[in-house]
Amino acid sequence: MIPLRVDIFRARAAIINGLLTLVNVLAFFYELTLSARTGRLLVYKFGLTPSHEQLLFARHGINLPQAVLPLFTSMFLHGGWMHLLGNMLFLWVFGGAVEEALGHFQYLIFYLVCGVGSALVHTVFNLGSKVPTIGASGAISGVMGAFIVLFPRAKVTTLIPALLLFFTVKIPAYLMLGYWFLLQFFSGVASLGMTDQGGVAWWAHVGGFILGALLVVEARGKIRRAAYT
Repeated sequence: MIPLRVDIFRARAAIINGLLTLVNVLAFFYELTLSARTGRLLVYKFGLTPSHEQLLFARHGINLPQAVLPLFTSMFLHGGWMHLLGNMLFLWVFGGAVEEALGHFQYLIFYLVCGVGSALVHTVFNLGSKVPTIGASGAISGVMGAFIVLFPRAKVTTLIPALLLFFTVKIPAYLMLGYWFLLQFFSGVASLGMTDQGGVAWWAHVGGFILGALLVVEARGKIRRAAYT
């Protein structure tokens, strides 16, 4: 299922959401200018590697800045065109409404907190792993978690591929995002114990989604009733 748009009226431009998208795209274009070797070094330096985070507590480990920086920089790097485009599509579809609900500055802080929180959850479930993780999906999962809490009845226009045909349907947000979350959770359970293997950071998605939902529970009561088109 590929989300295309949501039926929520927005009175303001999603400035921060647009800037976050732009930063991710520019960072990816920079990655494309690097040689294969330099690109790998970039990922290992600025990507999140769970075993490196653990070294913060080792006698001859890494220092605090070296441990903290990847928690932020990893969410602005991507491993390929599909990785980037998929993340940016979900951010664009769901982020604008959440930004308007929270406010520009609060949304920026919310996004970064979800990104860092999801990275920490990924680290806990992958202790000892030497595989670096990159991508904005943890932070975007937080945006999706916030969306399902704030706008559960919103309709999501979704593209459904069926063999060689494509059609669109409108699905309530709580159904689409709920299904998405369950898929991430059960995939994460299936991946337990599979450290040092590449692939999808399922637990970053799960952690980000739950964190995003929890962070806006209180804010939900303060937000005016959403206008659905």
